[in-house]
Amino acid sequence: MRNNYFLGLVFLFLFVSGKAQTGGDLHTLQQRFVDLRFGMFIHFNIPTFMNQDWADPDASPAIFDPRKLDCTQWARAAKSAHMSYGCLTTKHHSGFCIWDTKTTDYNVMHSPLHRDVVREYVDAFRAQGLKTCLYYSILDTHHKLRPGFITKQHIEMIKAQLTELLTNYGEITALIIDGWDAPWSRISYDDVPFEDIYRLIKSLQPGCVVMDLNSAKYPPEALFYTDIKSYEQGAGQKISTATNRLPALSCLPLNSAWFWKTDFPTSPVKDPKMLVDEDIVPYNKIYDNFILNVAPNRDGLIDDNALSALAQIGRIWKNDGPVATLPPTDAPVISHNLAKHQPANASWSDDMNIMDFGNDDNFHTAWQSNATVRQPWYEIELGPEKPFNAIVITEDKDNISRYRLEYRIHGQWKPLFDGEKKGRVKIHRFDRVWGDGVRIVMEGFATPPAIAEFGVYDERR
Repeated sequence: MRNNYFLGLVFLFLFVSGKAQTGGDLHTLQQRFVDLRFGMFIHFNIPTFMNQDWADPDASPAIFDPRKLDCTQWARAAKSAHMSYGCLTTKHHSGFCIWDTKTTDYNVMHSPLHRDVVREYVDAFRAQGLKTCLYYSILDTHHKLRPGFITKQHIEMIKAQLTELLTNYGEITALIIDGWDAPWSRISYDDVPFEDIYRLIKSLQPGCVVMDLNSAKYPPEALFYTDIKSYEQGAGQKISTATNRLPALSCLPLNSAWFWKTDFPTSPVKDPKMLVDEDIVPYNKIYDNFILNVAPNRDGLIDDNALSALAQIGRIWKNDGPVATLPPTDAPVISHNLAKHQPANASWSDDMNIMDFGNDDNFHTAWQSNATVRQPWYEIELGPEKPFNAIVITEDKDNISRYRLEYRIHGQWKPLFDGEKKGRVKIHRFDRVWGDGVRIVMEGFATPPAIAEFGVYDERR
């Protein structure tokens, strides 16, 4: 009886810690999102009025003047293509907010429109039976929220803006975040702490999945700092239709760019049949939700050629509802990496592939063992003893089959794992320990081991 009671407590702890880690039944939320199949991305913000995708951060709100704004037209256009949701750019990289925010005067209420576009969007889409998602950029050049200038006040502004968006506009199915830990934005998850923002979002809307558009940096085999793996196809990010096992999102603009340009009404849009045959249908088969960007013009309306293309998609494609059951997936890694840029030691490696490549926060470089070493090892110095409860090893390719994980405390190495585990990304979660070093000892492999990143985390559970 005592053993059963103890086991019950263990299972309760694991259940509760899993809930805390994911903000709810994440697998169910991921399944619901990929079941939506097809949606409308709506890039509409101050760049619309500048013929640019990246706006002047000092552009005056006076230029934002869509005199015929009609979000119902957008929603009906989405409905005509059998889309099931929309996603609106509430704030793009230049920092202009198209909702009634109290955090800054750089917003739509100080423009000639003087109307809350986010409010009109969510109301219009819900009236057509469509789900609503929001896009939000961390990079904000107007408010100097960029590398080298980030302050505590910036982080508080982000939290306040997200609180407004997730409190005042009803149920938000997904939040797509951009300009964060991307190679071009260079705002790390330490500059703006990811776990703090993630948990704020989940506390406000536990049913909202979080997507960070960061797949250019992170490997496709696991979820790093996102609930849904996202791919911007126009930037060369391609999802594998042969190997993907993660909940995913692929995005592409119907036109030649994300925001409206003066040549859009007269330039050809992407072929509707090609979009159906090469994007919607094959991606839906691999747990990938496809989102097509449709850019409203300066009047706040979708151009006729885009409307026609959406209607044609609807004539040749029908939304058949839920996709195949999503395979089980490890909870996303969302915590600060204690091992990043810490001193590293290892057994013999060639000079071009030495230790610091294994924890340099770059998944495209790697430490690699010299081919003559029979039992290679790799070690991270953590500095003063600290707590941690997760280790993630990302190989250059799936190769290491058997290994030991150990941590050092008071000069003694103690075991964490000893066995076999396959896959390029090897995620280990365990009860919290304290130590000043961690290491992997590799015992089974086909070719000389190469570690792209060795991550150590103290997750809040």
